[in-house]
Amino acid sequence: MTGRANIIVLHNNGGQVELSGPLTVGAALNQAGLDDGVFIAATVNNEERDLSTLLECEGSFEVRGVATASAKGMKVYARSLLLVLLAALAERDIEPERLIVKNPLDYAIYCRLEGANADEVKAIEQQMRKIVQAAWPIRREVIKREKAMVLFEGQGLVERLPLLEQLERETVVVYHCGQATDYLFGVMAPNAGYLKHFAVEPHQDGLLIRYPSADNLSVLPHYVEQPGLGKIFREADEWGKITGCASIARLNRLIDNGDVHELVRVAEALHEKKLAQTADFITNHREAARVILIAGPSSSGKTTFAQRLSVQLQVNGVKPVPISLDDYFLDRSQTPRKEDGGYDFESIDALDLELLNEHLELLLSGDAVKMPRYNFMTGQREYRGHTICLRDDQPIMLEGIHGLNDRLTVGVPAWKKIKIYISALTQITLDEHNRIPTTDVRLLRRIVRDSQFRAQDALKTLRMWPDVRAGEERNIFPFQESADVMFNTALIYELAVLKKYAVPLLAAIRREEPEFDEAHRLLNFLHHIRSMPDEAIPPNSILREFIGNSWFAQ
Repeated sequence: MTGRANIIVLHNNGGQVELSGPLTVGAALNQAGLDDGVFIAATVNNEERDLSTLLECEGSFEVRGVATASAKGMKVYARSLLLVLLAALAERDIEPERLIVKNPLDYAIYCRLEGANADEVKAIEQQMRKIVQAAWPIRREVIKREKAMVLFEGQGLVERLPLLEQLERETVVVYHCGQATDYLFGVMAPNAGYLKHFAVEPHQDGLLIRYPSADNLSVLPHYVEQPGLGKIFREADEWGKITGCASIARLNRLIDNGDVHELVRVAEALHEKKLAQTADFITNHREAARVILIAGPSSSGKTTFAQRLSVQLQVNGVKPVPISLDDYFLDRSQTPRKEDGGYDFESIDALDLELLNEHLELLLSGDAVKMPRYNFMTGQREYRGHTICLRDDQPIMLEGIHGLNDRLTVGVPAWKKIKIYISALTQITLDEHNRIPTTDVRLLRRIVRDSQFRAQDALKTLRMWPDVRAGEERNIFPFQESADVMFNTALIYELAVLKKYAVPLLAAIRREEPEFDEAHRLLNFLHHIRSMPDEAIPPNSILREFIGNSWFAQ
């Protein structure tokens, strides 16, 4: 029933404007004196909504614009480009089931398009530009799940059907653009005219959709091929084929039928085999390479990976000596600070690089070294009588976020180092057009781990996550292609385990908190996934680092 909506539009400078509805979100921003062209979406009562959302019922609505030039805004931009791509395919009578959205690259999304050639990709880009220039509307519709299933079956998107059948709610949101209708997870731009800057290029057996960064919406960043990352994504595809479980719908079916234990065993065996291969690679180079460097983003499972790799190396007769980078923090008074005045412990300059390299050189020369121990309570380095010395065949193992940055080990020649990059690169998808972001898996891992072992609720974890991600962009991702070995720590079944831990933590976040929007998004995503028991997960699994009962817990 239509009523008088009380709408409060919040400005980023702290001001606010009160309006009366009914109004669309976009109209409310405009009437509040904000340039609606700057925004691609908005939050309404801390929940992300389309600008076309009508605020009409009685009640109070707090509206804050989501700028296109923001991390959140660029996710909407990229997602909307996929819908425009589908609209272009429809205009050219290309079946939507030919398109499979694969993985993100450097400000780009790689999509497989069966049978595509360069001429066809060029024609698709030209059609997309026509749609953008004409600012075709993008329309949101809430429909019954059964109606959506009939709709997508008619389009040939049969992989979508079991996912919707298993969904834990009765309605779904679909978006329309031209002749294209799809179920894409998240809000969209109001129309295609918001997406002026993009490129579509042939890539492998499909195409690459390139888009700008939040730093400059009018320029596409120079695309840099990442062969190492591409190889690990292809390996993830292969693991999906080996397990026979490439989509959430298939995982749900295994859980419903009680057949998931075999999947767990095969997924864990794939990890063990790759760990053994990595240990063999290191063993074959042990006469020269004496320093093993392990790096990866937050919640990639570095600690368990390092310990499992150490076990595999010992099987080969190699016993690495671990050194904790935490013990090389500078005294608190020398620690660099962030813009807000807080200590920047994630900066490489928070480490005493001179002392670390001095110790590495002494150890590699066969000398004994008195090892420091950092006291986090006092913020000072201490010496407690711990001394180490290496045998000729013993490598040093260093694990930390800066492992691939040559500044960390500048005193060690490159030929003496083996660099390993690890991350959780998801092998499983929601369906053909909805990939699962790797960052979502790592975030869910961290939420669960922080609650289990650090007495930290999901609200605090979500509040810290943007800073964590910014640190990864600065300190980890620029160096990943320098790795000698890349290891994917994702487990194809893990979301079904993390769900039962994460849902109550996310559900506890109140709407009044700015982080409610992200919690709500993750909860909606988890609605697609069945929960499974964790008794079958072995104690040496990387997943145990996050849920508990790991062999390697200290």
